[in-house]
Amino acid sequence: MNNKNTFERIYDIVRQIPCGKVATYGQVALKAGNPRWSRVVGYALHVNPDPSTIKCHRVVNRNGETSKAFAFGGEDVQRMLLEEEGVGFLPDGRVDMEKYLWRD
Repeated sequence: MNNKNTFERIYDIVRQIPCGKVATYGQVALKAGNPRWSRVVGYALHVNPDPSTIKCHRVVNRNGETSKAFAFGGEDVQRMLLEEEGVGFLPDGRVDMEKYLWRD
């Protein structure tokens, strides 16, 4: 894993997030090797080269909020993709992190 670049390391982590779960930008950053890379994770996901295998819709902010700038058609598209996988949302529109946060 050391010979991979930062984005490749991030993509490797995002590929591991199971269907029906979400991870935070910070969680992905920490697992990719640097807890300060949260914004880098966002940049990497924005230029995702393979959305069919790198399911970036599974990454939300620490409060369970979907991205306002979701790359695949807007905020509602990210929510729709998560709901299709069975991810539940709280009445205020955030992901229910107690139930759906990826813990490995």
